[in-house]
Amino acid sequence: MKPQFFAAIHQICDEKNIPYERVMDTVKAALATAYKKDFGNKEQEIEILLQEDSDIATVLLIKEVVEEIENPNIEISLAEAQKMKKNVEVGDIIKIDVTPLEYGRIAAQSAKQVILQRLQEAERDATYEMFKNRENEIMSAQVMRVEGGNVYIQIEKHNVMLGPKDQISSEKYYNGRRMKVYLDRVVHTNKGPQLSISRTHPNLVVRLLEMEIPEIAEGEVEIKSIARDPGVRSKVSVWAEDDKIDPVGACIGQKGVRIQSVMSELAGERVDIIEWTKDPKEFIATALQPAKIAEVIIVSAGEEQGVRKRAAVFVEEEERPMAIGKRGQNVRLASDLTGYELDLYNLEQLPAFKEKLKELKSDKTTSRRIEDADLETVSAKKELEAAEKSIEEESDDSSKAKKKAKASEWGKLTKAVITKLEAAGYNSLEDLSGMDLKQLQDIEGIGKVSAEKILGEIS
Repeated sequence: MKPQFFAAIHQICDEKNIPYERVMDTVKAALATAYKKDFGNKEQEIEILLQEDSDIATVLLIKEVVEEIENPNIEISLAEAQKMKKNVEVGDIIKIDVTPLEYGRIAAQSAKQVILQRLQEAERDATYEMFKNRENEIMSAQVMRVEGGNVYIQIEKHNVMLGPKDQISSEKYYNGRRMKVYLDRVVHTNKGPQLSISRTHPNLVVRLLEMEIPEIAEGEVEIKSIARDPGVRSKVSVWAEDDKIDPVGACIGQKGVRIQSVMSELAGERVDIIEWTKDPKEFIATALQPAKIAEVIIVSAGEEQGVRKRAAVFVEEEERPMAIGKRGQNVRLASDLTGYELDLYNLEQLPAFKEKLKELKSDKTTSRRIEDADLETVSAKKELEAAEKSIEEESDDSSKAKKKAKASEWGKLTKAVITKLEAAGYNSLEDLSGMDLKQLQDIEGIGKVSAEKILGEIS
């Protein structure tokens, strides 16, 4: 083969980081297959020689010298072998040059196809290895085009699709936009490596905090848990072993500059930083901020298999909408952050709740002692549920009276509209004061007509 051929292969292997021997072995195998297909048969044993001082590849047919031929494809008689090479004996291996005159063109075409295929495979392998080692990291990306709900972005010259479920719904994507994405995982497929990227994954917030806050990156401040409603709000609990470090202050930064950088990258998503504490009661109360929590009672610590962590939270009635949050967002995120299923009660129900707990504690039929803050067994849980129902029934009369009084606070709104507002955590027109038409329409189930009516009542 011409020296330029070998030089070209060396150059390509260097550029693509592919082993030279690996490519040459594949080329030889392809040339042998091409010869068998066009000039020989599958049973033959072929060896290919590629020499820099030759214009074409040399094809050698390998046969064993035998006294009596059984398979002419792989065997040759002693007499025939001696015509080609003296001093040959039975059992020796002889190589016969069977290079066809037309083989130069076939060899070149086969070599080209094999090299191209090997380059594609090698590039896929290199891409997979490069990104596989960067799973769970943030990567810089640029939007190339938006098509049919999918956003096609480029990451380090590789095109990747960002599907609808991984997009922030309130975010606008347009050609040329630069942004950060979270690389969740990399999967090896026949079509090459598939990158699973996301803008909605909770770890995107974690990695952004690590980038912006040195104390987190250096391990002085630890992120304990995170709960996220992509594009709207996130709650992050942090903790520092060193008492001299304020974990919340470190994350927020002077005048909120650090947390603002994170929120800007998340299209204005609000990020609440909460200090983690070992005391679950205190942690739950902090997680439900900005609502003021009167008392928290741990119903189940979740230590027994099959029993979920559960807590009863008591608030003043005026704090209840804030504790629930818009469309139940605040209590839902607090529940995800703390790992507890949270049940909200009005503070006036607390005495009856505690009284029922005392009855459970002193009940001789209970299999073991039940502490106020530890009702973990399944039987205790069932009794507690019955107790809660009893408490609700006992306070039913007062609740009805309050609802009657509150009805006047809804003005001339229809029952259907009131139901939708209460489901969203709003219990009076006063809760809606200050909201404009667009904000009212953002409430689930409230259309433009209903929003205009509400606006008329609160104006």
